[in-house]
Amino acid sequence: MTPTRLALLFLLSVFGMTATVPAADPKPGSDWPSFRGIRASGVAEGFPTLTTWDIPKKQGLRWRTALDGLGTSSPIVWGDRVCITTAVSGKLDSNLKIGLYGDITSVEDITSHTWKIVCLNKRTGRVVVDTTTQTGVPKVKRHTKSTHANSTLATDGNNLVAMFGSEGLYTLDMNGKVVWKKELGVLDSGYYQVPQAQWEFGSSPIIHEGIVVIQADVQKDSFLAAFDIKDGRELWRTPRQDVPTWSTPTIHKVGNQTQILVNGWRHTGAYDFKTGREIWKINGGGDIPVPTPVTGLGFVYMTSAHGQLSPMIPFVKRQLAISPWRQTKHRTLTSHGAFLAAAPIWPRRFSIATYSTSWDGTACFWRSIPGQASVFIRNESAAERRRLLLRLSPPTAKSTSQAKKAMCSWSKRAEPSSCWLRIHWAKSAWRAPQSPKA
Repeated sequence: MTPTRLALLFLLSVFGMTATVPAADPKPGSDWPSFRGIRASGVAEGFPTLTTWDIPKKQGLRWRTALDGLGTSSPIVWGDRVCITTAVSGKLDSNLKIGLYGDITSVEDITSHTWKIVCLNKRTGRVVVDTTTQTGVPKVKRHTKSTHANSTLATDGNNLVAMFGSEGLYTLDMNGKVVWKKELGVLDSGYYQVPQAQWEFGSSPIIHEGIVVIQADVQKDSFLAAFDIKDGRELWRTPRQDVPTWSTPTIHKVGNQTQILVNGWRHTGAYDFKTGREIWKINGGGDIPVPTPVTGLGFVYMTSAHGQLSPMIPFVKRQLAISPWRQTKHRTLTSHGAFLAAAPIWPRRFSIATYSTSWDGTACFWRSIPGQASVFIRNESAAERRRLLLRLSPPTAKSTSQAKKAMCSWSKRAEPSSCWLRIHWAKSAWRAPQSPKA
């Protein structure tokens, strides 16, 4: 068996091909500087989206480059570079087992590993940076679906920040030279009810105003911390009383205060960016949180899942956390939301369908048709509503009533007991919630 290799593919329409000069602010449609892109929105705009491709036939494919090792981190893009992380095992058989199954088992691999950061030219796929940051036996084990390079890089155009969990936090310049390294101890991420089930670290670093923020929810001594990107100096560290989670924090500004939003089980909430002071918190929900907090429409949206506990909860983005509604069905364990137009959307389990929820928590609709996203746009015009409704329905639908009937049949196909079609158009007089009175 040959060593496991990563294959990095770059499709023709993924990000504009215009090169950018490294700068403090990422350029929408060109740069994707960290996990889930600019402001963790999960949305890239400004260019056509490729919807069909054929890898074996090289249709819709610009280039393909083979890389050593395993890595479930996402690529980041800045200017003409695409950068990823990978961990190379000393074993020929990686014991990687992807797919839909339940198993908390860890992979037994005590061979020496090599942790690397690789950057490629966005136009050609040629490797331009190949830096080894660490070699040795991993300090914790990984899950059979996981790797030792799960956390996505972050960049501000001048620095690359890599988080390898127990193997350390690194900052490199854009040429791949290590600027500093920070040892954070053993960060044991796994199933909190079965401590011997180690799954590896997964939260990604974020950069804001020259500061690196890390959320480390692990078996013991969980924390949120901030580091100076220039020299790695720790600016503050706030303990968190939470079980292992794999969520990446989100930066959001409320008034004059910059907040760090975090997902969790025992501690979901917000912290002050400058001091690390807790602003608000809640607990509960799914006990294996993965999704990153999403903001929009005057709310912060938190979602998590495990077993019967799978809420999606919005909060007014203020000093006090007020939840006007709560969706408790059809959330998924690892799906991250995004905002398109005026509604948040979340993928549903077992399909590529989209579940859409309006600003007041009323389900617009979802459909289990692979590859087709669904979202309604808030609009006052009846003609525009009809146009959108027909556009999102089958080509055979010639009227709004036919469109609604078709969508309802889609939902019944997955949920025979009921029709999940709930169309909601926000009134033109709707405005974002006002701040709660003290």
